[in-house]
Amino acid sequence: MAVEERQLETWWNQLKRTGDAKARESLVTAYLHLVKYIAGRMAVGLPNTVEYEDLVSYGIFGLMDAIEKYDTSRGVKFESYAATRIRGAILDGLRAVDWVPRSVRLKARQLSQTMTHLEEKLSRPPTDEELQKAMGITAAEYSKLLQEVAATTLLSLDEPWSEGGPDGEKLRLTDMVADTSHEDPSTLVARDALLEVLAEAIDALPERERLVITLYYYEELTLKEIGKVLDVSESRISQLHTKALSRLRGKLSRLDVGMVG
Repeated sequence: MAVEERQLETWWNQLKRTGDAKARESLVTAYLHLVKYIAGRMAVGLPNTVEYEDLVSYGIFGLMDAIEKYDTSRGVKFESYAATRIRGAILDGLRAVDWVPRSVRLKARQLSQTMTHLEEKLSRPPTDEELQKAMGITAAEYSKLLQEVAATTLLSLDEPWSEGGPDGEKLRLTDMVADTSHEDPSTLVARDALLEVLAEAIDALPERERLVITLYYYEELTLKEIGKVLDVSESRISQLHTKALSRLRGKLSRLDVGMVG
């Protein structure tokens, strides 16, 4: 059941004026849906050993941090402000349990580097066959590689890249892709610079990969829904999503986007 804006405003005022514990608890409950939504989207492609409930638990810490640090006088929408911290807390939780094997991380890096190298050499995105040949693997091994790497793309795109977020934290690429409506003036310069580079990288993706990125991050469709739009299986969409993020990671690493800002 949605909470009325007037009630939310009352809780915010009580919390910021007196540190009211009940108001804090009420706000956590009122915005819990945001944690569940973000956790659900981040769960896509993660191994079955990662429990959705664990992602929600990690995210709640981010929500609580956002509630404590949110400045109601700055005119920034709380949902936009909190999303960054919720995603960051979930990622911190995942990194703490170190669920991605080192071997898989190395494979992800190799795939990204190979994509970038071939694209520079060919002056176009390489085909799956060209990637397989360059990496010396079969089609079956390539398909398995994409499945293994899928989980790591979540972390690689959520690495901090540039200074300029609220309260001085670093901006992440997924913040730029998924939310271009930040109103906090302190983020504008870094966000706009990163957005420009990211937009160019997305425009250079193969058509289907670009469409998957657009539908998933901008239109917020699920991979299953995108599969229906493109009339292919969800697993195929997952592969396209993985390849797109691997390409973006490789390009942005080469451009040293971390120096933006």
